[in-house]
Amino acid sequence: MSALVVSEEVSAALERGAPVVALESTIISHGLPRPRNLAAAEEFETILRERGVTPATIAVLDGVAHVGLHARGLRRIAEEDLAKASVRDLPIIQARGGSAATTVAATSHLAALAGIRVFATGGLGGVHRGATDTFDESADLGTLAQTPITVVSAGVKSVLDIAATLERLESLSVPVIGYGTDVFPSFWLRESAYTLDWRVDDAAEVAAIMRAQDALGNRQGIVVANPVPADQAWDPDEHDRVLAQALAEADAAHITGKAVTPFLLLRIVELSGGRSLEVNLDLARNNVRVAGDIATAWAARG
Repeated sequence: MSALVVSEEVSAALERGAPVVALESTIISHGLPRPRNLAAAEEFETILRERGVTPATIAVLDGVAHVGLHARGLRRIAEEDLAKASVRDLPIIQARGGSAATTVAATSHLAALAGIRVFATGGLGGVHRGATDTFDESADLGTLAQTPITVVSAGVKSVLDIAATLERLESLSVPVIGYGTDVFPSFWLRESAYTLDWRVDDAAEVAAIMRAQDALGNRQGIVVANPVPADQAWDPDEHDRVLAQALAEADAAHITGKAVTPFLLLRIVELSGGRSLEVNLDLARNNVRVAGDIATAWAARG
């Protein structure tokens, strides 16, 4: 059995040069509560199909990496307790016949192997707070440094070190462009304290940048920083209060390493009374729409 299976729907779309957008499975299996996660997975795919774009949700099921899931596969990633796989985990999980949801890094890697050039996610991973001591940095950054895929995200989660993340992306020569903004967004919030060097205002310009990237022989990905719509963003004062409390609780509990971010995200949902979860869904929907537009513009390149 092949280690990578591209669904008939996705394969046919790629063969005829039609627009395709990759979707990660970790946001479904680990980022959203049941049963809302299944409804969200189906909604994200519907948003794309209504735009004439083929969705390609990616996950590893029974030792096989699937690019494009049928209804049963979507249900599995929403209802089963799956591992979370980054790029380094893929060969181990596949060799053991296991199942896992794919992170931004793993989704980017598998999507690129299948020939998909556009990927929608919620928030990009990055450099963690305190990384000068822990060296804790998401594999998303290193993967984007060598994977030709355009990732639409609402920046990085504000629990991360945004300044250090932007510095690392610059060092790795990964272009970061604001979609309708000159300021880097921070997931639940439309803005961070950091301005961007480059801004685009439509999908056609992103597709033109992708073509120029290819013409130069560059193999890096492109980060499209797409802020959550203004009427759906979280109130900054409430955000700051909740984040500060969650960080203080993590320190008091001596939580370190990989456990920090999951703890913070869960506590932020609890402390915000679910507000952060609703914003998470809103920004994800918005990223899927923008990614669909970019994929359509890319497919129309002639």
